[in-house]
Amino acid sequence: MNEVNTIRYNSNGLNGHYESYFVRANHPIEKKAFWIRYTIFSPKGDATKAIAELWVIWFDGITQKHVAVKKEIPYSKAHFSTDELNVSIDDSILTETALSGVVETASGKIKWNLNYSGGEKPLLVLPENLYQTSLPKAKLLVGKPLDVFTGTVEVNNEVFEINNWVGSQNHNWGVKHTDHYAWGQVAGFDNSPESFLEVATARLKFGPIWTPFMTVMVFRHKGQEFKLNGISQALKAKADFNYFNWHFNSSTKDVEITGWIKANENDFVGLKYYNPPGGIKNCLNSKIASCNIKVKFKNSDGKIIEDVLTTSSRAAFEILTDDTNHGIPLVV
Repeated sequence: MNEVNTIRYNSNGLNGHYESYFVRANHPIEKKAFWIRYTIFSPKGDATKAIAELWVIWFDGITQKHVAVKKEIPYSKAHFSTDELNVSIDDSILTETALSGVVETASGKIKWNLNYSGGEKPLLVLPENLYQTSLPKAKLLVGKPLDVFTGTVEVNNEVFEINNWVGSQNHNWGVKHTDHYAWGQVAGFDNSPESFLEVATARLKFGPIWTPFMTVMVFRHKGQEFKLNGISQALKAKADFNYFNWHFNSSTKDVEITGWIKANENDFVGLKYYNPPGGIKNCLNSKIASCNIKVKFKNSDGKIIEDVLTTSSRAAFEILTDDTNHGIPLVV
């Protein structure tokens, strides 16, 4: 699919819309990470109330003192380019190679000045044809997997040098948030730094009826890309998640992936996501989770390979829910 970072928002539309470009990266060894998200939110029925949101979280799993800040401005005062990744929200910018800005609120101040480069070709989390259909109502992809970030992040006046932190640049959009999901990503495992995993387990609600859970995975490893993301495959996959553990398994005749992603309660930050049709979704967000997967596959010579990949704190783990009994305060 061409132009993975092309904006999908129609400012004259009345169906409601959200759209986010976000970057994330982890410290090479320590349990630290950052997540920076540039977002459009337009409520259903009234595009004149559209806003631009800027979210930043600094995760520190050593001190457990995470800092999360958010800024909102009218969409009319922001800039989202229609033909390239070029975003500005006040003085905070995001391009194909750099991002910088500052957000200061009562809960803290985060300032960043980062460059990113390298990475791999875009990764489509869904089958390509589904990006042109009305369902699912939420789309996601990875514009640049395994990007390398350099620069600085300043948290409450403490400057952190970002030296070759590996992460990703991502793009998602839709007319409503997925009703209930767990999403995970590993941009380089501790014992396999060139491998990349994207996985999601979700279910949808139509009126009072819930669909079964569906699980999609795309995994890049040892020069191969394994796509376990078709609709029938997603329904056959097995997965379950709760607060705060997630197990998943999916297999075809060529590959089987079994794994888990988990984090401690104090590794999460709670966020309030506005939903275009109305209401607020609870997003439990961690970028310092652990992950372990076992993959069994055929290599290019037809030989069966079994690998176990692990990371102690480099996994992204998010849960989106309407449930309020998770125990995580919604701080922004």
